Amino acid sequence: MNKKYSIGFILLLLTVLVLISGAYEFSYDMAKEKAREEKLTDYQNQTDGNSLETDGTAKKADCFYLFEEHGFITVYLSDKETVFEYTSIEVNDLPDELITEIQNGKYVKDVDELYNFLETYSS
Repeated sequence: MNKKYSIGFILLLLTVLVLISGAYEFSYDMAKEKAREEKLTDYQNQTDGNSLETDGTAKKADCFYLFEEHGFITVYLSDKETVFEYTSIEVNDLPDELITEIQNGKYVKDVDELYNFLETYSS
């Protein structure tokens, strides 16, 4: 009878540990998402709220360049000075090779390739 209680007690402890671990992981994910949202809000405030609208207009033949600004990808027109679009794509979420390309100004040949890239890496 004593052995039966010991096994039950161990199972109870394991169950409690699993529940605590799950709660901790959930709270960690929530905190991480909140920090990401705050970072995005700060970035959008720094860009005067122009999260998707800019003065840049692109022609079908224009190329684009992707650069990192405040931890996010910003799309520039071919002159590398005119912002075409601010994105909510965090650079740190990208593969290392792509981060290096963006730090050097990733070339994108046309609108189709640009929107394909944005769709692929948007959350």
